[in-house]
Amino acid sequence: MNKFVKFGLPALTLALLGAGWWLGLAWAPPDREMGEVQRIMYVHVPLQWMAMMAMFINFVAAVTYLMRQSWKTDAMAEASAEVGLLFGTLGMITGSIWGRPTWGVYWSWDPRLTSEAILLVSYTGYLVLRRFVEDPEKRAVWSAVVAIIGAINLPIVWFSVRWWRSLHQVQSSPKTVDPQMVLPLRVSAFGMLALLILFMVHRYRIALAERQAEVALPEALPTDDPALRATHSSKVA
Repeated sequence: MNKFVKFGLPALTLALLGAGWWLGLAWAPPDREMGEVQRIMYVHVPLQWMAMMAMFINFVAAVTYLMRQSWKTDAMAEASAEVGLLFGTLGMITGSIWGRPTWGVYWSWDPRLTSEAILLVSYTGYLVLRRFVEDPEKRAVWSAVVAIIGAINLPIVWFSVRWWRSLHQVQSSPKTVDPQMVLPLRVSAFGMLALLILFMVHRYRIALAERQAEVALPEALPTDDPALRATHSSKVA
């Protein structure tokens, strides 16, 4: 498994992204109305999908931690938030690049863009909170609560183009786009998913090692309280 993560997964990521983007640039037709600029879709849309997926994983990890405290779920929550914020920020940047020739501006207070900006700010606050709280148990609980509150915005971002009048187009489907656009988008999405997994695996390992290092010193100290020893050991599991 370690060899696959170290060698196989990066190779798979490069192969899928390379194939998907080549198909999107050289094989898929240009959009009837937007022309060649529409090809940025094969980067922008997968980035946004994976950002939403990572943030949903953060929500699940936060809920799981509150139900059954474990440093593994806390590490997963931290990793998914960082990777989700990275992908979401890149998605916002590529969307702005797409919006300039399409809408005439890089930014508009469109419901989709506004709700997504709020989402990115909330996850930035989540990560800032984790840096400023030194006690690992308080940090894990408080950040889990913040993550759950922040996740309320996920369905708002997704459905904003349907709930309100928006410059942003409604989500496309294989039935609403040219069939030659479907394959490049799917290959690019699987490539971005592989990249998401690659980043999250490495960031999770770093976060878990940090948590274990933080609680190692209290565990190493002698104590006469068996309940305290059991609490620390069970959370590492």
